[in-house]
Formats: sequence, C-alpha cells, structure tokens
Amino acid sequence: MSLDVSPELLAEAESGDIREEDFVATVRTSLPYAYDLIASLAAELDSGTAEFADNQTPPPSEKERGQLLRALAGDAIRGSLERHFGIELAFQNCHRVAAFRPGARDGWTYDRFTSVRSQVLNQSPEFRDC
Repeated sequence: MSLDVSPELLAEAESGDIREEDFVATVRTSLPYAYDLIASLAAELDSGTAEFADNQTPPPSEKERGQLLRALAGDAIRGSLERHFGIELAFQNCHRVAAFRPGARDGWTYDRFTSVRSQVLNQSPEFRDC
C-alpha cells in the first residue's frame, strides 16, 4: 500500500473530491523520506540559480527507496508534490530525483536529463537490482 489513508480522508474521497492539501499531508506522513527529499530539493532549487537540483545519494534502506519509488510512480502523488512545491520532477535510476523550475519540461536541460542517452550514461552495476 502506498499511502496510510485516514478514515476521514477516505470518507471525504467516497463522498466527492478531496482537498489537495489533505492529500499532500497524507503523502507527507505516509512517505516521509520521499516527501522530505523532494522538499529539500525544492528548497535548494528555490535558493539558487541552477536550472535544477538533484539527489545522487542512495536512500539509507530499501524502505526509503520504496517510498521514493511509490511517490514518483504514482501520477496523483507526483503531480500533487509538484504543485505543492511549485516544481517539475524528473527521475532516473533508483534514487536520482531532480527538481526543475516550472516550465522546464519544454527546455533543453530537462530534455537532456530525461533522455535515453542520459539514462544509459547514468547506469552502473550497483543500480541493477535497485
């Protein structure tokens, strides 16, 4: 299960739309490693002039790696985090997540980061079973 959904949020969803803030709060408590990592990348991006900020440090355990994969593989989770932090996310390998400025998907740097060439160049034996 990706998220620990409270009975209140489930009831809200069953009766109609839910507030995105409530969903993001559920993501924050259910996937704390992923949330904190993305929050730190967003803060790093916001405080500098670089086109993106990325993480190249592997998660400390498979538990944290799983959180990151669940956060980035779920369209609703990923989209909510992007809107919440005002960023666009890109993902490579098992843990290299990058935060880009809004509108970056139309740019050269984002294209380069997400290209098949970059994916191949960022492979190594330790990523085979991640």
